[in-house]
Amino acid sequence: MTEQDEPHDRPPNEHLDGRQDGRHNEPQRTISDPGSLKALAHPLRLKILRQLGVSGPATSTTLAAALGENTGTLSYHLRQLERGGFLEDDPDHAQTGGRERWWRAVRGIDVRRPPQQELTTAERAVVGELDRLRMEEDMGLARRFTVEEPDSEGWMQGSRSLSHLTKEELEEFHDAYLQLLRRFARGPEEASPGSRPVALRWFGVPVD
Repeated sequence: MTEQDEPHDRPPNEHLDGRQDGRHNEPQRTISDPGSLKALAHPLRLKILRQLGVSGPATSTTLAAALGENTGTLSYHLRQLERGGFLEDDPDHAQTGGRERWWRAVRGIDVRRPPQQELTTAERAVVGELDRLRMEEDMGLARRFTVEEPDSEGWMQGSRSLSHLTKEELEEFHDAYLQLLRRFARGPEEASPGSRPVALRWFGVPVD
């Protein structure tokens, strides 16, 4: 991990990517409506998206086995994610004529929190729950990094820094980060030999 204590140190968003099937040229889609965000605000649904992102398309049966849930429960949550715009049919498996539906995550989604003043009390509660679930995952990743990074053989990388930026420059930095994500976006089916699924995070916080 690198750290720089000298100067070479928009609404929150989550970039859901890892494109598969040659979908690199599809336009990026932004999701910010409370109804869609409600579909994300459940721990099992976040696990479903993570499993699909790591292992690729799956049926409710294979997902149930991987996540330790029953197929009825999984089917319900899969439908909620589909309605929210986060899941779709996998066309490769749909052409095989199998009886069970295959799902894949919709790629290239930029999930953004709506401005607080535009939300109702109920919608703020939904967004708050989603933030809590994300924070739990991020804190778990941070704890893993602290413990496991020394023995990770280069598989864990990180950096800290401090800079003086205008709000416009911070937004420019953020947009450059999203461009970098899109540059390296790969799903499990098109990953290079020796690849591993890697969680990537960044955030900037004023310290004055």
